[in-house]
Amino acid sequence: MEAATSSEHLSRRKAELAELHGAFGTDRFGARAETLARFFGTPQYILGQTVVVILWIIVNAVAVTLRWDPYPFILLNLAFSTQAAYAAPLILLAQTRQADRDKLTAEVSAKHRDMLSANEMELLQRNTDLTEQVAKLTQEIDALTRQIHGHLLSR
Repeated sequence: MEAATSSEHLSRRKAELAELHGAFGTDRFGARAETLARFFGTPQYILGQTVVVILWIIVNAVAVTLRWDPYPFILLNLAFSTQAAYAAPLILLAQTRQADRDKLTAEVSAKHRDMLSANEMELLQRNTDLTEQVAKLTQEIDALTRQIHGHLLSR
């Protein structure tokens, strides 16, 4: 009966873990911000950004008629600054949300481990009790066998 209660408790804690999403809860902004922050660290993003920067510099350095941002590329610098201003908080948001999930996962794991340890101790105690009972029954059987054997020999 206690095992059912323990598993129910574990199920409740896992449900709490599934619902936990940090400071912004389960709203769309938090989820999308986290997705975007994760994308900033991908090779696709870094390669894409590198290609855009190279093309930007080539077009602005070579094509005289298309120069919208001449050297020293102040507009490009402004774009990077704006991107960094938004990326840093989004990355911190993603880290906070992940830390909250990790903390709850650790709590659930510790409680689960404690429940398993308690169950193992209970099983070990039951095993010890059964071993003692088997030893007593074995002694009683040996004693009865000797009595019967002695009774048969005395005939």
